[in-house]
Amino acid sequence: MNTTINWTGAASFRATTGSGHDIQLDGPPDHGGENQGARPMEMMLVGLGGCTSFDVMSILQKSRQNVTDCRAEVTAERADTVPSVFTKIHIHFHVTGQDLNEKRVARAIQLSAEQYCSASIMLEKAGVEITHDYTMYEG
Repeated sequence: MNTTINWTGAASFRATTGSGHDIQLDGPPDHGGENQGARPMEMMLVGLGGCTSFDVMSILQKSRQNVTDCRAEVTAERADTVPSVFTKIHIHFHVTGQDLNEKRVARAIQLSAEQYCSASIMLEKAGVEITHDYTMYEG
């Protein structure tokens, strides 16, 4: 796995993933950026949210749950001092489907957190407190 980061001016960068996808990164105006892309720390949250969402949906599909929508909201707290690392991250899943089994939804989230999500496990080993919860909807 690899990624190349190219400076494109001021505090702006273009990341190219090993699979050939481009992502614009930029800093906030008060740090020389022009707000033309995601912040690098936001991208870490995107990676975490994407990783656990892939796991949860895969587990739910394998357990024959009729999911029609799944959204993960990821919120984080950072240290007040430099480096301002993440100290706490919370992931709230909104799972919509027909006749969902609550135990299976809870178990899918637990399995992702404890066994499958590499991003989550890596961040927890670095000392980040990660919590999860969910809301289920019929539809």
